[in-house]
Formats: sequence, structure tokens, C-alpha cells
Amino acid sequence: MRRPLPTEAEAREILSRRRTRPAPRPAPKAGRALQGLIKELDAKFGRGASALEPRWTEIVGERLARVTRPQKLTKGRGGAGGTLELRVAGPAALLVQHQSEDILKRVNLFLGAGSVDKLRIAQGPVKSPVGLAPAAKNRSAPRPLPAQQEAELKAAVADAPDGLRRPLERLGRAVLGDPTKGRERAGE
Repeated sequence: MRRPLPTEAEAREILSRRRTRPAPRPAPKAGRALQGLIKELDAKFGRGASALEPRWTEIVGERLARVTRPQKLTKGRGGAGGTLELRVAGPAALLVQHQSEDILKRVNLFLGAGSVDKLRIAQGPVKSPVGLAPAAKNRSAPRPLPAQQEAELKAAVADAPDGLRRPLERLGRAVLGDPTKGRERAGE
């Protein structure tokens, strides 16, 4: 036998007698839950070289950013300033060494006063920064030679071996086509 459904008034009376649980609170967001731990770790270890990487061009300038990369940032003991290790393209190491005081000032301006006291230079290959194109070489195409000079150049290198003929022609065009060399010859 089927039980009859309660009327609306009976349903309200049944529900008012029953205790219901409050809806469970949603879990806190992960960022909020980890905020205390992150603050503690940041106070203990600070921001590393990865904090410098995205803004490196702004910190040291385009010229140095092309030849340097921040590798590692170590904190000093007892609250002393740390050491920043830079990866530097071989020939630029001397330039970076001479500008080390300026680089330290700029890094401390970004990270906070006294964050870095020493700069360690490690020579090695450096990738070009994301926002910068590789340094352009100051080469311009040699200007075309007049027909007479071109004929004289071809006659001069005609007796050269096949493997040397084309490089010698290119060299000759570069020398004869350079306006500064032409001025030197005209002054003689």
C-alpha cells in the first residue's frame, strides 16, 4: 500500500522539526592558503635571479643585456648582502668587470638596498634576450664599381686558382668600393 504524500502544512512542520546542517564552506583558494608560507620563504630566501631575468634589459641597459644573463643569486650569511652570478659572453667579461659597481647599484635599486654586495662573473655563451634582436653588424653592401674598374679587377684575378678567384674579387670590390679608401688614394 502506498503511503499518501504529506500536505504542504505537514511538510513544513516536518522540516521545522528536523535539524539541517549548514552548507559546507568552500575550501580557501590555494594562493590564500599558501600566502603565509610564501611570505616566510620570501623572507628567508628572497627573490632569486629569476626575478631579475624578465626585467634584465631595463636594469642594466640594452648593451649589457645582450652579453650578460643573471644566473644565480645567493644570500649572504647573517643578513649580509648576497652575491649575484652573471653569465657573460667571453670578450665582454672585462667590460662587465669595469662596470660592476654600476651594475650592483642598478640591481640593488631593483631588489632593494643591500640585497647584493658582490658580483661573480662566469664566462660562457649567452642567449640573446627575448625582446632584443641580436646585435647588427655594421656592414653595408659595397657600392658597385664602374665598368672599367670591374674589368680591371677581373683581369687582375684571372690567373688566380678557381677556389681563390671569387674571394679575391669580393675583396677587391670591397677595397675599391670603400669611399674612405678612395679618399686616401686621392690624397696621395
